[in-house]
Amino acid sequence: MNNTSLTSETFSFLKQLEKNNNRDWFAEHKAEFKRHEAGFKDFMSGLNNKITVHDEIEKLKVFRIYRDVRFSKNKAPYKTNLAGSFTRSGAKLRGGYYVHIEPGKSFIATGFWQPNKEDLLRIRKEFETDADEFRAILANKTLQTQWGDLVGDEVKTAPKGFNKEHIAIDLIKKKQYIFTKYFSDDEVLSEHFLEDINSAFIAIRPFFDLMSNILTTNLNGESLLR
Repeated sequence: MNNTSLTSETFSFLKQLEKNNNRDWFAEHKAEFKRHEAGFKDFMSGLNNKITVHDEIEKLKVFRIYRDVRFSKNKAPYKTNLAGSFTRSGAKLRGGYYVHIEPGKSFIATGFWQPNKEDLLRIRKEFETDADEFRAILANKTLQTQWGDLVGDEVKTAPKGFNKEHIAIDLIKKKQYIFTKYFSDDEVLSEHFLEDINSAFIAIRPFFDLMSNILTTNLNGESLLR
């Protein structure tokens, strides 16, 4: 499948929106925005078809262009990107994928953005017990080539109840377990961009398989699924 949904005109529109981020301008150009949004939705639908060949997706979501400015110093009413996410199937898999299209700032991401406190504690306890398998996956050549290193917010020293001198403290102190991959505008507009994203998502699967296993078992390896 060629990339026929994301065009240079979409980037041009987003650049204009950044310069004219106000309600009057947007109202005058809303029909144009709707065309670009429809193209992005087509692209995400095509990507969803590819992902579901190798993973179970529970939900595809395309995010609204409108910003929530209630608690932000930035009162610009509109986002200057198109973005969407794929949520993996419920309790048995967890995690998800994210696609962000923005002039000069396009990227994809995957992993666990905001694990709840129970999941986060379970992950940390796993690494406290043994992080060797996880480190081996992070060092995998294909994963490294596609994604590079694990990133995400972390606490400064150690979470409560954990030893700051622990050998796996670099993993234990993380609050997020995510990977990001950036693309140039030319790469986004290339015919093989959709396949490039899908290849990256395939490469992350060993990470997801291990994390799914951790989050669906206790420290004794017993299943928590019913």
